Amino acid sequence: MIKRVTVVQAREGLDHTEALRYWKEVHAPIVARVPGLRRYVQNQCIAGILGAGEPPFLGVGEVSFDTEEEEQEALATPEWKAVPDDAATFMDMSGVAAGWPQVHQIV
Repeated sequence: MIKRVTVVQAREGLDHTEALRYWKEVHAPIVARVPGLRRYVQNQCIAGILGAGEPPFLGVGEVSFDTEEEEQEALATPEWKAVPDDAATFMDMSGVAAGWPQVHQIV
């Protein structure tokens, strides 16, 4: 399985709690419709380090596919096109950082 991770920042002027709600309740079902998607995880940041201060980002999203070929096919679908289109309603698209990591589970 391959996984794409995306660091998500809230759009300026949008309340952090509202952005988290939108991400989970509205955006997640849009992502879930992407053909070939095997796993979708939202790691929502609710506090800064050691619980102090504001969260430094909204969270980290993870989408997983069985193979690179299935990922490429999925990214070419109308269902995937809807994902970044909707993300722009709550996410700072200029601050998106995404990549395909190689996972090394240590523990």
